[in-house]
Amino acid sequence: MARSDEYSRLAQLVSATRETSGDLFGTAIVDWLRQHVDFDHCVIFGYRGASRPPLLFETFSPAESHVFVALYQEGPYLLDPFHHAAVERKEGFWRMRELAPDRFYASEYFRSYYSQTRLAEEVGFFVPLPGKDALVLSLMRLSASGPFGTADARLLRDMAPAVISFIRLRWPALPADEPAEAKQGEEIAAVNEFDRAHIWQSLSLTPREKHVVDLVLQGHSTESIARAMRIVPGTVKVHRRNIYRKLKIKSQAGLFARFVEIIDARPR
Repeated sequence: MARSDEYSRLAQLVSATRETSGDLFGTAIVDWLRQHVDFDHCVIFGYRGASRPPLLFETFSPAESHVFVALYQEGPYLLDPFHHAAVERKEGFWRMRELAPDRFYASEYFRSYYSQTRLAEEVGFFVPLPGKDALVLSLMRLSASGPFGTADARLLRDMAPAVISFIRLRWPALPADEPAEAKQGEEIAAVNEFDRAHIWQSLSLTPREKHVVDLVLQGHSTESIARAMRIVPGTVKVHRRNIYRKLKIKSQAGLFARFVEIIDARPR
């Protein structure tokens, strides 16, 4: 790439940070990033606690958008490692493999939803915003393209400070929700932005059992749950047996089915 092309695209990107249209900025930053690294798709989501994440930009076709955006916003985002990292206010460049729990790729969430995306790899730039909000710009490579190479990931990590600065110039804060939705989001975040156990409040489980449910559905193994909760693996197994007995289920598939029931019942 000629140096003049690089500077021209940077100039366009700087100008786009002043525009009110997210599409103009998104197109400009995708164009700039693609001069350095190949990828198939880009999507930008805002995250506000456990609230439904607003879409700020996408490069998907309508059919792809149904899976990557519409279905995702219905509830699977709650189990997404990127969502969890965003509300925990991680900053910088991260690969999915660096954030995913140890059993993520064998989880029911992965089999039932994430596998539909047919991704080889997803990486993201994580941008904490004022208050408890955050924004994530994700770059995706489909299975046909293969995962990002080591050199590509290293370059993207080096570019992260600039990408994050551009994003903050364009979105100093997330777009305002409708008053009722904003209030709901504040109430959810007030419970505990790091602990989604309250999502399972409709189930007749103890607080610890709800926490176990949350971690199991994210894709944590028994050993990983034990470390996260600072208990021994045997206690985790007891909690899981009690959860399955109370919910009258026999497997993680049954637990995921209950999760789907809960998110389907949530107010739209």
